[in-house]
Amino acid sequence: MKAREIRDLEASELATRITELRREVFGLRFANATGELDDTAGLRRAKRDLARALTVERERAMSTAGAT
Repeated sequence: MKAREIRDLEASELATRITELRREVFGLRFANATGELDDTAGLRRAKRDLARALTVERERAMSTAGAT
């Protein structure tokens, strides 16, 4: 998912997406640890998507904190 797509999400959609990404990363890490994961690059992609979403959330929090 591109950062532009993440920025277009509403706040509630972003929170839902972050929750989904955290679950996905956990599942992939678990599968990797047990040796069931074939596509290890998927773990890296999921972690980057989560980082992008968290960055957008943080940017929004900082812009609202600075506006008050």
